[in-house]
Amino acid sequence: MTTVMKANGSAQFLGLVPALAGFTPTQSIVLTPFEGRRTYGALRMDLPDDDPNGFAERAVALVGRVERTDSIALVVYCDEAAQSTRDGLVLPHGVVVDAVIAAAEEQRLGIVDALCVMPDGWARYLDEEPRLHPLDTIRSAARPPEASDIRGDQSAGTALPNYGLMKTEKVGRALVALEQVICRTRMGQESEAERANPEAFAAAMLIENVPALFEAAVNLPDDPSPQICAALIWLLERPLYRDVALMQWAGDLRDGHDALASQLTHHRAGTLPPENSCRVMVGSGPRPDIPRLHAALRTARAVAALAPRRRRLGPLALAAWLSWAIGRPSHSEKYLEAVHDIDPGYSFGNLLSELIRTRPLPEWAFDRRVDDAA
Repeated sequence: MTTVMKANGSAQFLGLVPALAGFTPTQSIVLTPFEGRRTYGALRMDLPDDDPNGFAERAVALVGRVERTDSIALVVYCDEAAQSTRDGLVLPHGVVVDAVIAAAEEQRLGIVDALCVMPDGWARYLDEEPRLHPLDTIRSAARPPEASDIRGDQSAGTALPNYGLMKTEKVGRALVALEQVICRTRMGQESEAERANPEAFAAAMLIENVPALFEAAVNLPDDPSPQICAALIWLLERPLYRDVALMQWAGDLRDGHDALASQLTHHRAGTLPPENSCRVMVGSGPRPDIPRLHAALRTARAVAALAPRRRRLGPLALAAWLSWAIGRPSHSEKYLEAVHDIDPGYSFGNLLSELIRTRPLPEWAFDRRVDDAA
């Protein structure tokens, strides 16, 4: 989100940070890049347990990748209180903040502000004698009208929807029936399969046109049919089709057809797709349609919630990738934790964990040209 700063004080800025981030951070340090008086968003990271200098260098390098950044502001959100000493108020995590400021200055980045939000108030690190200010001065600050409910923290919104036991059991039975139909069809018993279970046979026919099903799934209804859910579960647990879903949901229907053709060609030849075909997967290239990614994420979360636990790996991993692509690595980590709990050896989940560790955000997250054109 692009915000032109109109507030003149630290309290007003603190009132805007959750709107920039999309949530109210906890146990975090948030860096906001500035170009003059304009900021384009916020980068949240967990407070480090050790190596403040290494953390500071990585954090500043990351925020410095945002185009035309000339200064930064930083905010610490923590559960610790400030300590009153003979020499005045000592704010928590001062060592980390000093390291970030030093790293920013080494990169010739100015410091707009450095603030700490604690349970009993907020204060400025840059003041020679920090003073505790009431939290209600933050809450009274003006926020952009488009900001939605931001009271939850960085993990809010990751819990899967609850469809109820009856709905999930229907999906489980539909998945069993679908696999029986697929087995019969492969044995040349299509007519018997259709007569035995026409609904499951119809679901099997959906799989015959994978891109069309994935395109329809972008706008999955709130109460999807068990058969459609079963078809999606069956596809997303297979790497070949799961990767098609990722490429198509990050692109469009044509990308889905191209990805499927490429995947099938290389699968039959026993070869790997060319390296440039995975650019989107690793966060390179132009920014995808963000509303489309949000819609696909709702679909992945719904399918994961309705799938039997052992068969949630594909949709959960896609939910992790889509969250990362949107710019929510904290959400990605939650979904990958769920993947690891089900199967620690799931290769795609481990691949995504390594990707997010080495590249906390995709390249397009640092591209301001899209924002400037909006």
